[in-house]
Amino acid sequence: MIRTTFAIGGDVTVNRLGYGAMRITGPGIWGYPPDRAAALRVLRRAAELGVNLIDTADSYGPYVSEELIHEALHPYDGITVATKAGLVRTGPDKWHPVGRPKYLRQEVLMSLRRLGLERIDLFQLHRIDPDVPLADQLGELRDLRSEGKIRHIGLSEVSVAEIEEARKIVPIVSVQNLYNLTNRKSEDVLDYCEREDIAFIPWFPLAVGELAKPGGPLADLAKEVGATPSQLALAWLLHRSPVMLPIPGTGSVAHLEENCGAAEISLTEEQFERLSGLAEESGSR
Repeated sequence: MIRTTFAIGGDVTVNRLGYGAMRITGPGIWGYPPDRAAALRVLRRAAELGVNLIDTADSYGPYVSEELIHEALHPYDGITVATKAGLVRTGPDKWHPVGRPKYLRQEVLMSLRRLGLERIDLFQLHRIDPDVPLADQLGELRDLRSEGKIRHIGLSEVSVAEIEEARKIVPIVSVQNLYNLTNRKSEDVLDYCEREDIAFIPWFPLAVGELAKPGGPLADLAKEVGATPSQLALAWLLHRSPVMLPIPGTGSVAHLEENCGAAEISLTEEQFERLSGLAEESGSR
């Protein structure tokens, strides 16, 4: 039976299908959403559906996503809000790594204030800044953890070698890399996380592309299973590894409800293998 929950760091237990709160901001992940009330409805509906892992970042908006999460969900009542810093926004769709220790400290303190928290249960380094020693970046987060402002620390877009280097500095409980049915370039990172019981949080989990077109192979299998192509893609991720925590994001309640339905889908090993093979045959992997 597929495990439905995962204990991040061994003590923060969440349902494995979470919600990524990047898309509740404006176009280009910049500014406020066109319909603020709709964004708040999505967040509240996620909680109603049992989603208790909300993933965000200071750069979503910037700051907008965290503000909306606070407005919709505070005091959270069993919901874990994971946030990130280490990428700054200078305009729509523009991202730049900044890992200076003083900056990371500032962003942790500001995230605490925006989210209305005394401690962030999962704080992730959004990107490793190549211009700043990793020991300085993670050393600052380690200090913030010692001060009780962070409970656990995670990484994003990293290699196995980078995770191993990071773990010499501070315990790492999560990794957030690009990964989905049609892009499995982080397969080695996922395998490492599974061996080490580190949460693997795939971003962009719903990229199914050509496979999901009407009449396509994914659409045919979805009909057989009684699901949508998006639900199949999420079910495949949940089946792939017990440390997998997908965080599909959307600004639509209808899409949110569809995504959450993936948690109810049980794939057979044969169906899982067929899905895996479809992506390989299409050359998407």
